Amino acid sequence: MKKTTLMAALMVAIPTMASAGGSKADTDNFTDNWPTHHVFDDGTDVGLALKYQYDVDRFANDDGRLADAQTNRRKELGFYVKKKDVYDATVVYDFQARTWLDTYLRVQSKALLGKDVGAFRIGFSKTPVGFEGNTSTGATTFLEAALPTQAIYANRRIGVDWAWERPHYLVNAGYYTGGDLNGGSDGRMVAARFAWVPHNQPGDVIHLGVSASEESPAGTTDGRDIYMPPTARLRANPEAGLAARLVDSGNLAPTGHIDRAGLEGLWIRGPWSIQGEYLHAAVTLDGARPNYDASGYYAFASWVVTGESRPYSSGNVGNIKPKGPYGALELAIRYSELDLDDSPILGGHERDWTLGANWYINRHLKLQVNYVHVQSDRRGLSVDPNVVEARAQIQF
Repeated sequence: MKKTTLMAALMVAIPTMASAGGSKADTDNFTDNWPTHHVFDDGTDVGLALKYQYDVDRFANDDGRLADAQTNRRKELGFYVKKKDVYDATVVYDFQARTWLDTYLRVQSKALLGKDVGAFRIGFSKTPVGFEGNTSTGATTFLEAALPTQAIYANRRIGVDWAWERPHYLVNAGYYTGGDLNGGSDGRMVAARFAWVPHNQPGDVIHLGVSASEESPAGTTDGRDIYMPPTARLRANPEAGLAARLVDSGNLAPTGHIDRAGLEGLWIRGPWSIQGEYLHAAVTLDGARPNYDASGYYAFASWVVTGESRPYSSGNVGNIKPKGPYGALELAIRYSELDLDDSPILGGHERDWTLGANWYINRHLKLQVNYVHVQSDRRGLSVDPNVVEARAQIQF
């Protein structure tokens, strides 16, 4: 599947479906939903999605390796059209990273086949291995993903997937080929995720899941007809998005395939919650090079001081919706660990403690502050910085 063909097809299909939603607009409804979306008489919802984040990072005890920074973290703009129980489609671009994000069309099987056997999606979307990696970057409890998520999660790929959701379980499987819309990650991947949710009520959730994938990356040939073998690279920053990376496997080439696996869990009871996961990657290298294994895990607990619960749906979590006029306040603590050492490759070993506070001012405005204590060792060099970071976010 050609990337340009996919983009052109989705750009044409989404406005076409929007125009089919109905020509008569309900004026009152339009006013209620201004300025981000409009719902037509037949239920078709057309709108814009916006996410803007500004970060400030300060570092100490870093031996001069990390530079204080403040800048835009994300500037995402998207367009979507959806009709409940029928279809949804979206195109999103991050103007800060100059990166395509979710760009897909998803159809509900009941509307297509007359029988509910799940939802089918085609396009550019997140792969199903892992929990935190599939959480929206605007809905995370901490400013940055935990160490193992950064290093091991595969992110988005072009392909097709199927998801079957029921109140007490979720199955998601996908086949991906053609790399990504940003010109990288060529190759093929199959991935699947299963979650059991014995408790699934607002403020009362138990979620337990497993996931796995097998990826066969492809080499590339540049404009000079020079072939570059397939590679893999696992690395993470010290849970600060504006910081340099302290642990890094370097380029692992030539890579035959990458096997990923994950275990995940979530417990929510009223204002309290616990979340964690374990991720593992096994990289098979062609030729005489030994295979490479990397793994890590994180666990965190949070308390919503103002009494709200973290929302849960479709196998993941969202932002807290404040009930009072002064918003909602959440406090959290996380421990994460990542081991990228597997002789003879010494990518490093890092352990982070993070304290976080989140103020959900309303449904669209969120302020976050994190303190991160880092302990990292790579090739005999220890760097143990302290990080203070803050983020202001607006999202529609």
